[in-house]
Parts: sequence; C-alpha cells; structure tokens
Amino acid sequence: MSNKEGSGGFRKRKHDNFPHNQRREGKDVNSSSPVMLAFKSFQQELDARHDKYERLVKLSRDITVESKRTIFLLHRITSAPDMEEILTESENKLDSVRQKILQVAQELSGEDTHQFHRAVTTGLQEYVEAVTFQHFIKTRSLISMDDINKQLIFTTEDTGKENKTPSSDAPDKQCGPWRLKVTPVDYLLGVADLTGELMRMCINSVGNGDIATPFEVSRFLRQVYDGFSFIGNTGPYEVSKKLYTLKQSLAKVENACYALKVRGSEIPKHMLADVFSGKTEMIDREEGIS
Repeated sequence: MSNKEGSGGFRKRKHDNFPHNQRREGKDVNSSSPVMLAFKSFQQELDARHDKYERLVKLSRDITVESKRTIFLLHRITSAPDMEEILTESENKLDSVRQKILQVAQELSGEDTHQFHRAVTTGLQEYVEAVTFQHFIKTRSLISMDDINKQLIFTTEDTGKENKTPSSDAPDKQCGPWRLKVTPVDYLLGVADLTGELMRMCINSVGNGDIATPFEVSRFLRQVYDGFSFIGNTGPYEVSKKLYTLKQSLAKVENACYALKVRGSEIPKHMLADVFSGKTEMIDREEGIS
C-alpha cells in the first residue's frame, strides 16, 4: 500500500504520528538563561518599534485628512468675496497640521527616519500638496522644498500650541528643537498631485467668469511638466507613474485655454464652464478613461 493518502498525494509528516501529550512543552526551559533573556529583550524592542510604527501611521492619517480639508477650503477661493479671509483660515489649518507633524518629529527623535518613512510618506505628500496649493494662490509660483522644510523646524515653544503629551517610550522627546525633513520624493509626489488641484481650480475659475486664471495655470503646469520631463524614468517609480497624470491635467487645461482663446469672445461667461467640461470629457474619452 502506498504511503500517499488521497488523490493529492500528500505525504504524512513524521511528527504527525507523535502523540500530542508526549510532545515537549518547554516546561524545563530556564526562563532566566542568557538566551531567553536576550530573546525577551528582542521581543520588547520589536514590540516598541511596532507600536511606534502604528502611532506614526495614525498621525499620517490625521495629517492627510487635515491637509485635504485645507485643499477643499482653498478651492472656495474662486467664488469667495474675501480671499484674505480664506487664506487666513487655511493658514490656521496648516498650523494645526504642522502640530501633527511636530508629533511625528518627536516620535522619530533619535530614530533612523528611513525605517519609518513608509508610515508617514502619505501624510507628508498631502501636506506638500496643500502648502504648494496655498503658495500658488498667493504668489502664482512654486514653493521650494527648502522653504517647506524651514516651516518644519520646531522649538519648545511650539509644543504648547497643542496639548498633546508625547508617549513615554522616548524620554528625549521633551528636549527640542525637533525637525522633520520632507524628502525629495515626497516633495515631487506632492507637486505632481498639485497639478490635479490646479486643474479643478481652472474649472471653478472659468465657471465664475475668470478667464485669466486658466492661462496662468497653463503656463505654470507647462513649467512643472518640463521639470518632471527632465527626471523621466531615471527617478523613483512613483514619480514616473505620476508623470502620466500630470500630462493629462496639462492637456485638459491647454485645450480649455485654446477654446477660451478661439471662442472666448463669443461665448457668454455663464456658459464657459460647460465648454470647459465638454473639453475635459472629450479628452477622457480619447484616452479611454471614461
């Protein structure tokens, strides 16, 4: 008789014939031996690292949510009568986001930030998108990565802005200053996402009869696309993947600007948004998106 069982032909493992009640249960293991003590310290270290990673993921999620709310607020600027009021409110929201980033910097104090970068990169990208969007509305230019990082240097005075007590597993968190650097990849991915928000800003602007903003956005997007083209496929995979989306946003804005330039004088202002939407849907159909 074959030692294989069933049609699958799985062999029976040797220890399956060993009675469970006769297996070694480890009662005679000395818990105070150097080996066991070493593994217990390894367990504590891994548990602490895992807990820190989970806290960073939660903070990154909070940063993402608050940054998105700031972006939604800034989109109201095209129809709001008082632009300065919205900019002031958005700055207050970004200050609260920076308080979350301060907590991230405290968590990473004394740690190798590259080991935890994956936990916070999503939130940092969204923060870069919100800051660059606000800066573009103010100045019609792109804020540099160095200027963003200068805003992420915190002193002991900044800790009092929000009543949050850092976790007790890192006693050196209480002594500042703290800083968190946005990496070049986070910055590039945030700027790539900014292009989609600028395209939406064009739609809102045209709907309110603002013809100048689409041309300003088009020139800016063209410069950003040229910059990303220099990177090409030599950069990280995520950056090259975003390049296609950036190209889509630029094409939609340029086609809308073309329609405004050619037919803008003969189309009533209240119908410009329909023309813009029609151009966008046409490009989506050509690219097989819709």
